[in-house]
Amino acid sequence: LRCPVPIVVTVHDVSYMEHPEYFAKGRALQLRLSTRKTLREATRIITESEFSRQRISHWFGIDPDEIRVTPLAAEDHFRPVNREMAMQRVTERLKFAGPYVLSVGDWHPRKNQIGLIRAFRELLEAYPKLPHKLVLAGKRTWFAPRVMDQIRRSGLEERIVLTGFVDDDILPHLYNAADVFVFPSFYEGFGLPALEAMACGRPVVCSDLTALPEVVDGAALLFDPNSVKEQMRAIADILIDKELFRRMEKKSLQRAAFFNWNETARQTLDVYREVA
Repeated sequence: LRCPVPIVVTVHDVSYMEHPEYFAKGRALQLRLSTRKTLREATRIITESEFSRQRISHWFGIDPDEIRVTPLAAEDHFRPVNREMAMQRVTERLKFAGPYVLSVGDWHPRKNQIGLIRAFRELLEAYPKLPHKLVLAGKRTWFAPRVMDQIRRSGLEERIVLTGFVDDDILPHLYNAADVFVFPSFYEGFGLPALEAMACGRPVVCSDLTALPEVVDGAALLFDPNSVKEQMRAIADILIDKELFRRMEKKSLQRAAFFNWNETARQTLDVYREVA
């Protein structure tokens, strides 16, 4: 509440300003008030994307020049490995096997797991010979009953794998063994899971909203997350078109190479040095 030295604050996104309906009652208000007060005191603000920079400026009336963008990066252990070995590790640790479509993220309205489950059902209806499972990796939250209800409604309980939270010991293998990574989020200040999947060389399909087009920059197939059919079509294109599959694998690795934690650290330190 009070700090005698100049403050540098990192703001990841302002989803609580733009979509308060995504948050539990009172949480969005608390975030709005505490963030506004902190930003009023801050000498510099750090965020992770140009998208977030513009939205912070818009909502809090801050000069964009006072907001510095320091993009995130994937940790070094997110890299391509032998896919058969990766699948073996996944089977040993998480107790499932077979080809699968992967999504990673805590269960939350803005992560759009419900839309993905609907798209997966339409995918199997359109291509009944596809053997794939849908794997949802992420911590269950207060939103879990809604997701579980949608799984029951889909009638695909046996084709949907729920891993719960997955730590970094097995997560790179989970990415590597997937045929395609899907990130259908309605709102991201950056979208680190998409970058982690690309760093593992996996084809990515993701939402065309907020910071995600900026992060993937042409290295993923984009879809409108409000459209189940668009999402289904993007997933199907990757799974069925082998030439497209291989092309997107290469694009993923090329794009991921642009992000580096050392550079992120250098840029962040530069901001603190400037303020000091």
